Amino acid sequence: MDQLAALLPPAGLALLFVVLMRSILHADRRERAALRRAESERRASAAVPSEGAVKSGGDDRPA
Repeated sequence: MDQLAALLPPAGLALLFVVLMRSILHADRRERAALRRAESERRASAAVPSEGAVKSGGDDRPA
């Protein structure tokens, strides 16, 4: 019984470590997904010009 009592604190710390690392990895995965979504939305909004936008590159003044 003493051996089991001696193993409980390290086992508890190991379990705590696993839970902590798992939560960190899940948070990182969610953050990366959110960044991908935000980047794709930014690219999509940059690709579609708004109605009032004027394309640059040409000089429309009469010669």
